[in-house]
Amino acid sequence: MSETYLKKAAKTPQTGQDDTNDLVRNMLREIETEGEAKALEYARKLDGWEREVVVTREEIDQAEVLLSERTKEDIRFAHARVKAFAEAQLASMSEFETELSPGLICGQRLIPVNAAGCYVPGGRYAHIASAIMSITTARVAGVTHVTACSPPHGKEGVHPAILYAASYAGADTILHLGGVQGVAAMAFGLFTGQAADILVGPGNRFVAEAKRILFGRVGIDMFAGPTEILVIADESADPDIVACDLASQAEHGPDSPAWLISTSEALAREVIARVPDAIARLAEPNRSAATSAWRDYGEVIVVDTREEAVAASDRYACEHLEVHCQDLDWWLAHLRNYGSLFLGEETTVSYGDKCSGTNHILPTKGAARYTGGLSVSKFIKVLTYQRMTREANREIGAVTARISRYEGMEGHARSGDDRLGKYFPDESFDLGL
Repeated sequence: MSETYLKKAAKTPQTGQDDTNDLVRNMLREIETEGEAKALEYARKLDGWEREVVVTREEIDQAEVLLSERTKEDIRFAHARVKAFAEAQLASMSEFETELSPGLICGQRLIPVNAAGCYVPGGRYAHIASAIMSITTARVAGVTHVTACSPPHGKEGVHPAILYAASYAGADTILHLGGVQGVAAMAFGLFTGQAADILVGPGNRFVAEAKRILFGRVGIDMFAGPTEILVIADESADPDIVACDLASQAEHGPDSPAWLISTSEALAREVIARVPDAIARLAEPNRSAATSAWRDYGEVIVVDTREEAVAASDRYACEHLEVHCQDLDWWLAHLRNYGSLFLGEETTVSYGDKCSGTNHILPTKGAARYTGGLSVSKFIKVLTYQRMTREANREIGAVTARISRYEGMEGHARSGDDRLGKYFPDESFDLGL
């Protein structure tokens, strides 16, 4: 494979990760031990929040009044598309029952988790779309109780647009809590009495670490880090559009990787030349964040063939993957590792991030090698069951007994022995004795 780096990143998504484990673990332990009082203490200390944690109906109504009708229409627009896509995902799943051999019937059931906790970031930006993506998907899946939490926005609490979006999407309870204390409150059922079975949603490194530590005790959507974009572009791509899209994701933060793989060196060099201008169009603090991200995490690779581009892209296994190339169906058929794929100039990560329908809560740091993003299936347990006739035991019981004895598990073998002895007292079987 021939790969030429026109720009090599000084850092990777794994660079400079502070060891937050001890801090977060201690916070979780304190909050679990001391309960709501400790969560409130952290809310006061870290966010200056002095009021009630549970959002009231009056606060939601006040938030709605503060928003323009256009903003509310846009939120409803995004919700409708995310909901429709989630409903299509649900329709693609199915329960079934099948007879594997005479009298042996096995089946599959789809049962939603009882309670979900949805974290909605609200620090640097008011992540309206994150509320829509997580809560709507949980609701479509059939989750019984959905709790959302978001950092207080100054003394006014959760940002009004997040409040409206979370309520419209169907959250049963919304908490004025962010950070580790918000994650802990949802996991332990503080303020609601509904301990989450699964925690979902993006957040900073403290939120991500809290979810990682709690994983196993509760389910989580995925291990997530700073957002990523990778663009594959050939000679047909528009360098201005590519540069704009790279800058648009870099504004998330100074540690947000933005990568370009191109089969055209001329195109790649044009993009490198234009990214600074695309970043300069941003206002502060977005401009500084994007400048740092492109400087430290930006990478540009030139390859000879589209097959090499696919191999390089799959190695990155990025969160968001845009393809600005000819023959889009070929790329769709051959690319394998990505959180979400955006085919052609006409679409962009920003559309998926905000309102086009696919979910924007996606794997980062190479996790797309083994998992996809948030979907209805994350909230649904795929459970199996079986039943069988006594006659079916004639075959299954004997095979089970023999395999168990091969393994040295006599207790398992006797489960088959005893049934065969009861159902067929006058028959002899090869039980592996």
